[in-house]
Amino acid sequence: MKKNILYILFAFGGLTSCSDFLEVQSPSSFIDDYVFSSTEEANRLLNGVYTALCSNSIYGNSYLNTFCLNSDVEFTTSTAELQSTSHNEYKLFDCEADASNLLSTWNAAYSAIEKANNFVSAAEQSDLYTTGNAELLQMIGEAKCIRAMCYLDLVIMFGDIPFSLTRAYDSESLVMPMGNRDEILAALISDLKETAPQMNFSSELSEGIERCSKEYCWALIARIALYRGGYSLRPGDSKTDVGTMQRSTDYADYYEIARDYCDSVITSGTHALTKDYYSVFIDECNYRVASGDDPIFEIPFTRDVNGAIGYIQGPRGTDSSAGGTEAPNLWGTTGANVRLNAFYRFSFNKEDVRRNTVGYWGYDYAGTPTLLNDYNNYCNKWSKFWDENHMQGYVSGSNTGINFPYMRYADVLLMFAEAENELNNGPTDAAKSALKAVRERAFRGAGNQSEMVDAYVNAAGSKEDFFQLIFDERAWEFAGEGLRWKDLVRWNLYNQVVYKTFWKYYGYGSQDYSYDFDNMYNTYPTDVFYKIVDNPGDGSYPNKTLPVLEFFKYADDTLTIDNLWESFQLNVDKMPSTGTEWSTNKWFQWLDDNTGIAKAQCRCSLRGYIYIDQEGTLMPSGMPDYQEGVNLNNLPPVRYILPIPSDAISRSNGAYQNYYGY
Repeated sequence: MKKNILYILFAFGGLTSCSDFLEVQSPSSFIDDYVFSSTEEANRLLNGVYTALCSNSIYGNSYLNTFCLNSDVEFTTSTAELQSTSHNEYKLFDCEADASNLLSTWNAAYSAIEKANNFVSAAEQSDLYTTGNAELLQMIGEAKCIRAMCYLDLVIMFGDIPFSLTRAYDSESLVMPMGNRDEILAALISDLKETAPQMNFSSELSEGIERCSKEYCWALIARIALYRGGYSLRPGDSKTDVGTMQRSTDYADYYEIARDYCDSVITSGTHALTKDYYSVFIDECNYRVASGDDPIFEIPFTRDVNGAIGYIQGPRGTDSSAGGTEAPNLWGTTGANVRLNAFYRFSFNKEDVRRNTVGYWGYDYAGTPTLLNDYNNYCNKWSKFWDENHMQGYVSGSNTGINFPYMRYADVLLMFAEAENELNNGPTDAAKSALKAVRERAFRGAGNQSEMVDAYVNAAGSKEDFFQLIFDERAWEFAGEGLRWKDLVRWNLYNQVVYKTFWKYYGYGSQDYSYDFDNMYNTYPTDVFYKIVDNPGDGSYPNKTLPVLEFFKYADDTLTIDNLWESFQLNVDKMPSTGTEWSTNKWFQWLDDNTGIAKAQCRCSLRGYIYIDQEGTLMPSGMPDYQEGVNLNNLPPVRYILPIPSDAISRSNGAYQNYYGY
């Protein structure tokens, strides 16, 4: 019994609040019978599971920042010709097993899993469980959902991983056994199917969408099923092989599970896309928790404690503390680490409101807007600057406490549409209706809404055409949410997208139109005209206080003010003739005059997969040049799978091994 008490103390000790409702009071003893003698005690321990989920080493920061790999949506640039000595360039697919941040993320994820395992085990041994206490059954469901989401994201990132649904104290071995990814995901689906009927809808929970609910459990089953039915990188014939992309022969069974559980969420009527798109995220930045709208489950962070949402996204804000409380920038600093592909904005229809979340400028210490010139754009979905009451203060840092919507209703609708299309070899009316619901919000109030919703969706009659709509829609809908590279993996399209993204950057940067197979280069801007103006204060920009930039264009030789969020226009060969407040800038300085080819940001940002050195040599050897007729189906796979940390391997006494050339 003494060993039991010490173990529980280790597992649950040192818990802190995860949100306002998560108030942890340490019981005087932690033996199972005592802890779960009441639902109040059980809830305090469940709060510890949520606290582990909020760690900045996983969902609070790293999963959306450090491990958000480059694609046609999210994109972080690099100028380094050689691998970092820290071996941690995950976004570039260039890391090693001893890389920084890798072990801390691995440990944080497994800590959350172990705490969930502890809670479930202790709960199922209690008298409350024996009597079928409804509150406790709901709490067990919450712990199982947290455990499942942690395992799912580990499987996506690492492939086959250590797996157990039993707490370490009850295990026969000190080393968690290695699991097969297909078996792991199947086991998680089975576990959640069993617990879902015992859970409540979010409208029935006092904490609402800040707790795992029945509809979240259903949606999580669907997400897990799509990854179980999708492709992933599997080990090759030897440990040095990069591996091959494969999916199991029973994949259609899992598409059916995904379709059915998405349908359960949809027909429950518990969520809708009532709010305007941008309002969903602005409300989160203002600590307003929605009910029955797009967010199905928000990870509940605590201000000044955890969660870097709105610090790693949004415009960059440099140090403002020198100005004291009178400084124009009252929101503190921001890192703005999560960036978007420079070409991403031009993929939108000009009336799609989701384009407004792409940002072009940040703020200096005095709160003055400065144009971004870093070969990518800001992700303005969340930002500390959107907090109307600047509650964090001018000296605040990264722990914003802004919630992150891990599961949204829009995702459920698009997963349903995708699964329906796959299972029926083409779009059904139900699939089209689900896609239209997402696009209706994107074009709500637009003059071309009918064209961009009904006509747009109805025109896709084949399975291939409708899948292309899903492919595009998920790119436009989920920027900055860490889903794009994962979607591309399960579709087995990551190598093609990374390859084409590289050549778009390199070709445009080198001014080599032989790489312009989409005939888009001439539609991109070169010169940008802008000036700093007072904030209109009308909500057209989410911050209603700080100055903003206005962009200008020539139309019929007349200089006109462009809409604040309008696309930059075609090449302009002359400066404004009057006024001193106007500024001009190139849309990035793409060409390196010393080498005659694209600058390093265009050559090195996908270095672990494809790279051109300063002499113009394409690497690795054997990678095909992008030319008319190149067979994209023959491209090598992207080594997106991360290595198991060296320390975890050494502690496993040979039970764990790395493959994929690590």
